Amino acid sequence: MTTDEQFLKQAIELARQARAAGNHPFGALLVLHGRVALTALNTVITEQNPTGHAEHNLVADAIRQLSPDQIARSVLYTSCEPCAMCVGAMYWAGIRSMVYGLPAELLATLAGRDFLIPCRDLFSRASDTVHVTGPLLVEEALEVHNGFWSPPAA
Repeated sequence: MTTDEQFLKQAIELARQARAAGNHPFGALLVLHGRVALTALNTVITEQNPTGHAEHNLVADAIRQLSPDQIARSVLYTSCEPCAMCVGAMYWAGIRSMVYGLPAELLATLAGRDFLIPCRDLFSRASDTVHVTGPLLVEEALEVHNGFWSPPAA
């Protein structure tokens, strides 16, 4: 198992914790120098905040707790490909490396196609390069979503 897969498994476990807490099943963590520096869960439902995505929550913690240089040297691991809002937050915070599990296209088949823009498309328009790895561990990342989403309307 690669290092990316080990950290991604932890992000998927965070997604399980978010679901168990009554939220959408997404989790994220920030790794600096090979160690987990911060973790975050999705809190959309429990905090009644549509911006409470795991990646967005993680970025908010990172900019309060880490220096810009530390953020730039970190890697964000997320259980699912991030949405446009989270991609923007990550970019503007200075994160330049990300690894994700479940691809957005697959999530869309479960949760609906609302405002789907692949993260690579968004990052490709940025001035600075953002290294994106994924999808990885797709079956494991998908499992945490089983039975959570209502079938999309036809």
